Amino acid sequence: MKILVTGGAGYIGSHFVNLLTGKNIDVVVIDNLCRGHKEAIHSNAIFEKIDILDYDNLLKALSFHKPDAVVHFAAFAYVGESVENPLLYYNNNVVGSFNLIKACKEIGVNKFVFSSTCSIYGNPEKIPISEDQKSNPINPYANTKLTIEKILNDFDDAYGMKYISLRYFNAAGADPSGLIGESHLPEPHLIPIVLETALQKREKVFVFGNDYSTNDGTCIRDYIHVNDLADAHLKAIDYLYEVGDSQIINLGTGAGNSVLDIINRAINITGKKINYQIVERRAGDPAILVADFTKAEKLLNWKPEFSIDQIISTAWNWHQNPKF
Repeated sequence: MKILVTGGAGYIGSHFVNLLTGKNIDVVVIDNLCRGHKEAIHSNAIFEKIDILDYDNLLKALSFHKPDAVVHFAAFAYVGESVENPLLYYNNNVVGSFNLIKACKEIGVNKFVFSSTCSIYGNPEKIPISEDQKSNPINPYANTKLTIEKILNDFDDAYGMKYISLRYFNAAGADPSGLIGESHLPEPHLIPIVLETALQKREKVFVFGNDYSTNDGTCIRDYIHVNDLADAHLKAIDYLYEVGDSQIINLGTGAGNSVLDIINRAINITGKKINYQIVERRAGDPAILVADFTKAEKLLNWKPEFSIDQIISTAWNWHQNPKF
């Protein structure tokens, strides 16, 4: 089997590539390196520096490598940036994804796994969030992901391109080897920010609101280890081979942790002082986002293996000695 991975130099993509190479699966990585890290790509993977907006070279690469399946991670994924610059997001995420889907159709690749997001649900109607909840994106980033899902659905109806869209919650952690981990600039995610504060790379953590309807008043999120996500993507490919119908599937742990809980757990794990300051709420932040992953468990035979403390511990291992 040969799998082509877009965005394979990025955070989640590189962990997925690492999993595939460990199973001796042939991997081709396509990435323009604008936000990824070449050092994160496993040496056993074939690397093509191509922008998904460059349709001609994208088509050439797919035609040359003839992958059996495509897993699509390449996207911009900062909510705030998408609000400030929706043009960037619709162009890169939607146009780039359309190019990739079109190229797959052109050369006959009919197995496609898409990296989607729980942001599609917007402010959820009930917790935990299942796939039958209404899609209600509240920012351009989430709109782009939902648009891509609709394109995939149309291509399935018209051309038989089977896909699985994996809507996941808060990716976190790092590979236990410490060789790859999470490195964003700027860094938007809570756990890396907390750990950078423990390392005195930041003065403090800003906690956005402590008046939510939660146990300690801070927002609750469902943190899932990046290697658990990688495992689900491989199981999604297996599902497309064995069953062959298109699906939308949530990936999360079914358990939530508040912002203050993450900070306190990180203090215990690192043994470091972590300063924080309560500030005003951010617009559009739901109080609680927790996944119902029953469908993933049933269809993919998947369940998360890493606990929240393991997530923080593996991230801490990486952040003390980042390789890129």
